[in-house]
Amino acid sequence: MIRSEILYEIAPILSDHLVISNIGLPSQELHLIDDQPTNFYMLGTMGLASSIGLGLSLVQEKKVIAIDGDGAVLSNLGTLPTIANNVANNFILIIIDNGSYGSTGDQPTYAGKKTSLAAIAKACGCENVIECSAEQTSETLKGALASNRMTIIVAKCESGNVKVPVITMDTVAIRDRFMNAVKT
Repeated sequence: MIRSEILYEIAPILSDHLVISNIGLPSQELHLIDDQPTNFYMLGTMGLASSIGLGLSLVQEKKVIAIDGDGAVLSNLGTLPTIANNVANNFILIIIDNGSYGSTGDQPTYAGKKTSLAAIAKACGCENVIECSAEQTSETLKGALASNRMTIIVAKCESGNVKVPVITMDTVAIRDRFMNAVKT
């Protein structure tokens, strides 16, 4: 499975929750698969989906799911100790680990080599870290939602992209639509 196939499988689960989606192709794929007002698409900031997701979780009670990539998390490793030390049991971080920078041409990341993001998260103090195969992501996400515990899911998948259109919605419109969804 590749990232877009994971997103296709988890989209029905995501639709009832606030979702922060990583920059580039993950946001474009989620937008194409199941655009929702509760989806916040990152269009210009690599590595911040997990940080924004945690912040949102800390200030309101709805469940928040941040979808990040291995390359994005590697570019903001400071997010993992921040998450570990600011527990929000309404927060789930899904790291889709395809071992590559998918949005820029599938160049390999260190997570595709010797670096384990699950091990890094645990070393940072994150208590509920689950590494799973792409095929297990949907059931793992359901379990995390049911547990009402802050969870980091590292979903290992194959590298690869599908052709998707760019998101034509203005960034201000994305923000405003999402902020209205948070309020309701």
